[in-house]
Amino acid sequence: SHQRADWSSIHERICPLLIPPQLCLHSEKDRKHSTEQLLSRQRSIVELALSTARRFLWAGKALEALPAALQALRGRARLFGWSSVQLVPVYLLLAEASTGTGNFRQASKYLSEAEWIVLQSPECSAALRSTLHRGLGLFCAAQGKLDQALYHLANDVYLATSAFGTNAIEVSGGYFHMANIFVRQNKMDVANSLYTEV
Repeated sequence: SHQRADWSSIHERICPLLIPPQLCLHSEKDRKHSTEQLLSRQRSIVELALSTARRFLWAGKALEALPAALQALRGRARLFGWSSVQLVPVYLLLAEASTGTGNFRQASKYLSEAEWIVLQSPECSAALRSTLHRGLGLFCAAQGKLDQALYHLANDVYLATSAFGTNAIEVSGGYFHMANIFVRQNKMDVANSLYTEV
């Protein structure tokens, strides 16, 4: 069943890109060209896996998104290393998919990995930290921890504003998710003001 899930999620799409490298290259120019082709192929696989995972999530198919997101994680780790900030968006995608399947324990592990990388990377952008806080906020909301969710979403809005400006579309997601939480808390005046902001 795992093989079938992997095949229908991502493997069928990336199989043509998984061409084995040439074994015998005689010149330095050939070796350099082969290495460049391999890196280009690996980047293509990662981007295809990421877009496929996102498409499944947008369609509400969290379980199908997991194999594609895991493929993207392995690919980015090969390209950039396991402590690279390039892995943070993929961990957040995996956390969202795991939350969607009801596996909060696994989602928490993925979020912890993302948070650890951000904490270890002082050069990490405000935009990426905003995305992390949004992921943490949505995870807390899914667990019913609404005050913690509001804390993270407020940080999301603050960081997105500092990265993109007050009227940027990137900020609206944080407002929208906060408004949804205020609706759950039956605070309709606050929710409506945030929806208006969106």
